[in-house]
Amino acid sequence: MVASVSARVALRIPATRYPVERFTLPNGLRVVLTPDRSAPVVGVAVVYDVGIRSEPQGRSGFAHLFEHLMFQGSENLEKLAHFRYVQGSGGTFNGSTHFDYTDYFETLPANALERALFLEADRMRGPRLTEENLRNQIDVVKEEIRVNVLNRPYGGFPWLKVPPLMFDTYPNAHDGYGSFADLEAATVEEAREFFQRYYACGNAVLVVAGDFQVEEATRLIEAEFGDVPARPAPPRPDFAEPDLAAERRADYVDKLAPMPAVAAAWRVPDPIDDLDGYLPYVVLAEVLTDGDASRLVERLVLKDRAVTSLGGYIGFMGEPFAVRSPTALVLQAHLPPDGDVATVLSTMDEECRRIADGGLSDGELARTQARMATHLLRDTDALLGRALQMAVLEQQRGAPDLINQLPRLVGEVTAEQVVEAAAALVPSRRAAVEVVPGGGAK
Repeated sequence: MVASVSARVALRIPATRYPVERFTLPNGLRVVLTPDRSAPVVGVAVVYDVGIRSEPQGRSGFAHLFEHLMFQGSENLEKLAHFRYVQGSGGTFNGSTHFDYTDYFETLPANALERALFLEADRMRGPRLTEENLRNQIDVVKEEIRVNVLNRPYGGFPWLKVPPLMFDTYPNAHDGYGSFADLEAATVEEAREFFQRYYACGNAVLVVAGDFQVEEATRLIEAEFGDVPARPAPPRPDFAEPDLAAERRADYVDKLAPMPAVAAAWRVPDPIDDLDGYLPYVVLAEVLTDGDASRLVERLVLKDRAVTSLGGYIGFMGEPFAVRSPTALVLQAHLPPDGDVATVLSTMDEECRRIADGGLSDGELARTQARMATHLLRDTDALLGRALQMAVLEQQRGAPDLINQLPRLVGEVTAEQVVEAAAALVPSRRAAVEVVPGGGAK
């Protein structure tokens, strides 16, 4: 029996009703407005359809390097002016690079909306791409790699370690942080070409969330962004490659790691073109690892004491609704000093088979879906989280209003679908990377 009747009943999930206004400027910039007058604050997000997978071969880390360059002054602003104007308005800002997009964002008092729009439009016209800025930011990125990867226990694990094992093509498999050699070889001319190709109006989405009148925000956006030169989106690269035909295993020594660790990953259906087939894997990852009552935490952490910590998620950056195909369901665990990786992997296999053969227990699915809905609702309650999520949904799916439906769609995943997903997590489709401890930091 797969599951009880109570476990098969779709969970009742509260729905959000965030308003969505969409339009496209003549230069190709897509705009989404979502007003919320509950507090005098606005969130502004600009997402460009370029990420780690789009960077040129031989220039690993270029997408992330370019994100840094976008903060080094722009057409009408000197270096650090963006920082001063946002912070001087009482706001905060940042940017981040992902596998499939790069984002830039601010949260400010509502009366500073025009300033935020000017700042984003000015660097969309053109950042200050000088030799001085390029060399300076290459050094900054290299130091970031030292801090986050080279000089940190488990640095880059597993997001930099699993893709080269699981995938064969450069876009999917290369080191997205970048090699020092590739970074140091970058030129200003290459940066200009990268900007012209990917940082085009037609390749961008602007979202404004918060306290504004739609008519006034529209007027401001048209005034600030309307004269940005039109450039179409470039053809999107084809990242497709076949699934694994046999298990792939690898290990490496981490000289700073005090204990062993392992990450296992399986390909999942296309998040964009097959959302119905994809969602059960998103739910399965949580069934296996979310909270003390989850399958693998209960078994590996609490009962067997085989691991000290465990996590599971979709996408190598844990972004189930902000990633294109191919991507993966990832399970990772840190083990005690005398832990056995083979035992951990076999236990993961066993728990997946238990779901595939015996189904879910009463209440297991509903409990998991309720927690997932809570996380989704919480993450979009803040204006900036809402703006960023809508921007990516518009960019990748042309559906920013999907933000209102994701909690419900998660709640409609059935036990039978989760069982089918669990049956697909077999060793022959798995890529697994083991961290061999090198004695820990001295």
